[in-house]
Amino acid sequence: MMPLNLAPQGEEQLIRRIGGSPEVKLHLENLGFNIGGSVTVVSELGGNIIVKVKESRIALDKELARRIMV
Repeated sequence: MMPLNLAPQGEEQLIRRIGGSPEVKLHLENLGFNIGGSVTVVSELGGNIIVKVKESRIALDKELARRIMV
């Protein structure tokens, strides 16, 4: 298990755990990050990452990406 910000680009990953405060967890779930769902890192730019989740592309800062374990 590793944080999403360390996941290799282009490989689909399974979301295993989401950490953080209840507000952070709810925010990530509203964006489509659910345990058991899949996520793919599309690119990294300046420490921030762009991911594909549920057919959408979402930009996350590295602090938020560290809370998503794959």
